[in-house]
Amino acid sequence: MIRRMTAMLLGAALLSGCAIGPDYQRPGMDLPSAWRAESADAGMVAGEKWWTLFGDATLDALEEEALAANGDLATAMANVDASRAQLTVATSYLLPSITGQGSSVRQRGSERGQNPPVEGREVTDLHKASALASFELDLWGKYRRAHEAARAGLLGTEAAYATVRLAVVSQVAQSYFGLRAADRQLDIARQTLTSREESLKIREARFNSGLTSELDYRQAQAETASARASVRQLEQAVAAAETALSSLLGRSPRDIVERSPERGLDIETFAVPPQIPAGLPAGLLARRPDVARAEADLHYATASIGVAKADLLPAISLTGLMGYESIDLTRLVSSSSGTWSYGASATMPLLDFGRTLANIDMADAKQRAALAAYEQAVRDAFRETQDALVANRKTRQVVDAQATQVAALERSLTLARLRYENGYSSYLEVLDAERSLFQAQLNLVEARRNQLDAVVQVCKSLGGGWKAPGEEGADATGAAEAASGDADDAAPQGVAPTPPRTEG
Repeated sequence: MIRRMTAMLLGAALLSGCAIGPDYQRPGMDLPSAWRAESADAGMVAGEKWWTLFGDATLDALEEEALAANGDLATAMANVDASRAQLTVATSYLLPSITGQGSSVRQRGSERGQNPPVEGREVTDLHKASALASFELDLWGKYRRAHEAARAGLLGTEAAYATVRLAVVSQVAQSYFGLRAADRQLDIARQTLTSREESLKIREARFNSGLTSELDYRQAQAETASARASVRQLEQAVAAAETALSSLLGRSPRDIVERSPERGLDIETFAVPPQIPAGLPAGLLARRPDVARAEADLHYATASIGVAKADLLPAISLTGLMGYESIDLTRLVSSSSGTWSYGASATMPLLDFGRTLANIDMADAKQRAALAAYEQAVRDAFRETQDALVANRKTRQVVDAQATQVAALERSLTLARLRYENGYSSYLEVLDAERSLFQAQLNLVEARRNQLDAVVQVCKSLGGGWKAPGEEGADATGAAEAASGDADDAAPQGVAPTPPRTEG
């Protein structure tokens, strides 16, 4: 019996033919051969932990804290675990199912029934123990397509995890830079307020002594109040930046309220990478997790078409049973009590009022939607990367220009004070110089923050880092082949890092 069942199951496996439905192929897209000459640099190399480029140990520690405790990352990891379990379920349908059965029944037959019991045997016992094996022939590849879809779904959730991870570490870096910029602007505002308060005291004393006009005094008073308002606004900005960063780090509500994030380098002292290598454009398809996720979704939708089409065809199942049956429990497991059976069954939809065809149409529509989403994801990837590369270069030039402006305005303020003290100009000229310098100092801090943010955005748009120039060509070549549509049914590339598997 065991040999017969084994032969039957092996024969069923050999009968399985090609899977119904379209085979997945990566869509071909028209990709540029190089970035614009004014945007791409070359030379610097970074790894997965690209934020270490900025040379701040505090930032490094905050990033590790966020990776360990961020709530969005925990959610994404749980989704990966669910997809792993779904893949296990899909795999199980490719294999036979074996179920153990057992029963013990005592019953009394009716003397007036169709088969009345034998006299003296009105009450009988029946004991059974058996194993039932069942297997549905995957002649049309329905379950293989379902397994293919589940595998693509797992790759998609892993890519989603990598996307969330990249977004979290980028947001932490940018929030930290925003906090340090607000700290510096607050220092500038407080220094300006102190200077204006001292100037106001002098103007007030001179006004009370009749040595200056009330206009000079009132102007100094107004400028002091303006600086005080700026201090209060920046204090609010610092507090908001602290709570935003603490939330990203996954800290408790108590820590968000009572504990300020740690500070490291000042905004002026961060190491700003002077050059960001863009690599070949085709490499984006292998590096960006959002593109990998969109491709996995497309693969999933393509495989689902085969699952839907298989429902139009007959489903053939094989079953086999082997066990024991006896009215005497003590003799249940004996050769004379053995029983077995095997057989086959087939089912096929005859009339379902268009339900199966509608499911096929729905799967086809979802595949077209996934294809459009993938193509849009690729377009967005190139747009974001091109914009980030240009912004990285231009923000450096903005910082240089702002620094030159601050230096010129500092000299202008010195000259304005000399002219006023020697009676060559009014106090209004001094106030104008002070206002211009104060705003330029704030703008310079903001420009430095934008420069750091631009570097972060480049790292994010490139998929979270890049390889050495010698290694970049291999990735780009593989991605170019993928983009041309020549690759066969393969998993999306570049989904890194893979989330750790949780044990429960």
